Amino acid sequence: MAPIPGAGLAKGLAVTLRTMTRKTVTEQYPDVQPELPPRTRGVIGLFEENCTVCMLCARECPDWCIYIDSHKETVPAAVEGGRERSRNVLDRFAIDFALCMYCGICIEVCPFDALFWSPEFEYAETDIHELTHERDRLREWMWTVPAPPALDPAAEEPKELAAARKAADKLAAAQAAAAEEPAPGEEGPA
Repeated sequence: MAPIPGAGLAKGLAVTLRTMTRKTVTEQYPDVQPELPPRTRGVIGLFEENCTVCMLCARECPDWCIYIDSHKETVPAAVEGGRERSRNVLDRFAIDFALCMYCGICIEVCPFDALFWSPEFEYAETDIHELTHERDRLREWMWTVPAPPALDPAAEEPKELAAARKAADKLAAAQAAAAEEPAPGEEGPA
């Protein structure tokens, strides 16, 4: 069957007419805040207490927009005669959001859960150089991070928990059996 000349134009005009007659759904953004999904990717929040300055986030970042400075401190021995240890102390943690492409690789590779997605998205600046946010600002966003979703009740128990529960049950059974045994020289229940 041969196409009818002008059918595409008629279809396009029909779509335009349908769209023109619909009510608009524009939200007046500064006055009305948008309703965002619960796990929206806005900015990256830093939970500084968990950061061990392992530099994995900075090394894995494809844009090289994470800047970390640290120094080593000597920690005295925990017990007398023990060995002194050294640990890294975080001096600077900054993310340049002018370069960041929000891929989330830094959050995924962090082994100590120091980085999280915050749903905050209003951090515009008048100067591009002010888009490099230091650890104080990243820490402020940490408190806007939503709680993780509840675990699926139908999911099977992790093997680590199952092994720990089995060991705890075995220990409790052994303690109960030891408590029921009479002490040497005592008579059992009559």
